Amino acid sequence: MTSRTAARFSGIRRSATFAVLERVHALRAEGVDVLDLGGGEPDFDTPGHVVEAATRALDEGRTHYAPSRGLPELLAAVAEKLERDNGIVVRADRDIIVTPSAKHALFISLLALLDPGDEVLVPTPSWVSYASMARLVGAVPVSVPLDAADGFRLTRDVLERYVTPRTKVLLLNTPNNPTGRVLSPDEARTVSAFVRDHDLLVVADEIYEKIAYGGARHLSLASLPGCADRTLTVNGFSKAHAMTGWRLGYLCGPTDLVGEVLKAQQHSVGCAGTFVQYGGLAALTGPQDEVAAMTREYAARRELVVSGLNRLPGVRCALPEGSFYVFPDIRGTGFATSAEFAAWLLDEARVAVTPGSAFGPGGEGHVRLSFATSRAVIDEAVHRTGDALARRSPGFAGAVPGPPEPAARLTPQCFGEI
Repeated sequence: MTSRTAARFSGIRRSATFAVLERVHALRAEGVDVLDLGGGEPDFDTPGHVVEAATRALDEGRTHYAPSRGLPELLAAVAEKLERDNGIVVRADRDIIVTPSAKHALFISLLALLDPGDEVLVPTPSWVSYASMARLVGAVPVSVPLDAADGFRLTRDVLERYVTPRTKVLLLNTPNNPTGRVLSPDEARTVSAFVRDHDLLVVADEIYEKIAYGGARHLSLASLPGCADRTLTVNGFSKAHAMTGWRLGYLCGPTDLVGEVLKAQQHSVGCAGTFVQYGGLAALTGPQDEVAAMTREYAARRELVVSGLNRLPGVRCALPEGSFYVFPDIRGTGFATSAEFAAWLLDEARVAVTPGSAFGPGGEGHVRLSFATSRAVIDEAVHRTGDALARRSPGFAGAVPGPPEPAARLTPQCFGEI
């Protein structure tokens, strides 16, 4: 026996975001006061009517297996939501699967679509798990690094550089984690034409769709002509409804693809939790005022964190259009890598952030901060960071960040270790 584990795991590291969280928990267990801006979950409680619906389901004994696709009434509510909010018309009994988390929906979608050696285009910076999921199913994640100096725009030119005869899937995330970019209608039409011209499938992660600011509006790729029959759209309840611990998501798409994904669901987890699905039903069909209130609060925190970061020497931060993350450029602080900066910040300021390198080649030189936390924590985190930078370089106060990194340094490549 040469190895006790599968070779495909050798190139996969543990999740960078969970690693940050574990470090925070360990420090707090030692009594250290750590401010956590590294996580990716709302700090709000789940709306009361959702909790009540799930509690009622438990009290009524609804704790047995649910249909593998999902409860019929929840499937109907998801179908109604997709048509109303996203312009995606699907049949509730054939084209949707309710899953135990959007993350699981993403994984089983890739599992059903990809053969070993197939390539997946992943515009980066991107969520830390996309590349690892592709590798776990034997596929090859191909990074499409987007230029920070160009606002991380997704263009036809950059996509064309990486498509090959082995390319099968484009993995699209908007609003984006970690950059906060919302795909514009022009970009969406560009992507639509690209995937149709190359006959690609799309897995669209839309988990942050309800968290957009100002004039930014989420547009589902599957609503565009020629895309509905080639797109699996993934969404869930974690972000918009503050239900991260409930583990509830869903996917929709063309009947033939969804039927194959259903096999992966049936032979892995079987179904999503029954009483949890009743909570999801209440989330979709009940009052939406708390969802709107959470987004308004995120908008206020967004202004607070961006203005605070832009006052720090060597830091530049763009205003995100969606999600609850900022992705500041920290190259002007003098650190060699984002991982070095993040480790130093945790040690010196007791502020936890996620290094940009965790989000693929396009993320280096940045860090991700979550503003899904209180305004007081944001204020204190900015203050601590500023003090730590001043201690490190006493004459650094007031320094002007350096120029943007040349686009030539964002070299196209397959994902390395992230």
